[in-house]
Formats: sequence, C-alpha cells, structure tokens
Amino acid sequence: MKHREPGGAHELLFTQRVPTGDSVPRDVCDHCGFIHYDNPKIVVGSVVTHGEKFLMCRRAIEPRKGFWTLPAGFMEHGETTEEGARREAREEANADIRIRDLLAVYNIPRIAQVQLMYRAELASPEFSSGPESLEVALFDWEDIPWDQLAFPSVHWALRQFRSVMDQAVIAPFANPEGEFGNVLPPK
Repeated sequence: MKHREPGGAHELLFTQRVPTGDSVPRDVCDHCGFIHYDNPKIVVGSVVTHGEKFLMCRRAIEPRKGFWTLPAGFMEHGETTEEGARREAREEANADIRIRDLLAVYNIPRIAQVQLMYRAELASPEFSSGPESLEVALFDWEDIPWDQLAFPSVHWALRQFRSVMDQAVIAPFANPEGEFGNVLPPK
C-alpha cells in the first residue's frame, strides 16, 4: 500500500503491535505511526409491518443470495441509526417507514457486527424491489418462509417482535441465550 504526501511518497509498512495507551494489538505504520483500527461494523434494520403482515426482501446479493431477510444493512457515516434503518428500507424495498422503537441489539462476533433492529411500520403500502432485492413481499405470520431466511438474527427479530407486537412500550431484546449467530440456517 502506498501513502502519498505532498512532495513525495513512501510505503506504508504495518507491524502488528499494541500502541502506546492501548491494550489491543493493532496494525501500526512503521513510518508515520498511523494506527489502522479494524472495529466491528454497525448494521441497522427493521421489522416492518403493515397491519398484520411483515415486509420481507429476497436478497439479490451475497451473502445468502436468494434467501429472505428484513430490510437492513451497514450504517453510513453522518447518519443516525434510525436514519440508517429508514434508508435501508428505501434502498432494499423502495419503502417509506415510520420507526416505532428499538426492538433489539444483537452481537455477532463471528463477523464483527453489532445489529440494531427497530420496530417499524410502512408509512404507505407502496413498495418494490430495490437493487439489492430480487423481490419484496408482505407475509402473514404463518406464510413467512422460515426455512428460507438468510440469517439467524432474522429469525430472532421476527420471533421477538411477535412476542411484543401489541405492547406500546418494550425493553429491547438481545441475542437469545447462548446464540451468537454462528449457525446459519441450512442452504
């Protein structure tokens, strides 16, 4: 990797070591002291309903292309978690949503993710597939394609949502006991 500075260039040479004042080994540039922090990513999304139906997106991208998921994705710089969840619903389902409240915070250490899932409602019943979705649909609870869900956290969010869907105020959930998203549903 090259690092260019005004008037010249030098190669970035990283050594893994514990920087002064830190307690975790990091990649540190031997020339300039730059520390490359590789921290977990934040995923934001929603369990979106319209009446008694659940909005689901069939993935057009890897990982788990062709499987069903909730509208969710990586948070962007300069946005709040709620703004990110609304943006993801627009990008994946061309849907405008109203965020109710925080449903859950999931830890997925295997892939270095923290997932924040909200309870949300469609602002209007219009939606369609975005570029990351093969199709988008509203499902009755009994018609959700449980054996075709993309990720463990989709299962968790749907089941936890259903357990509190009629409650006005909730305490956010976390991972189910002993679960860290290590076991994917069958392909």
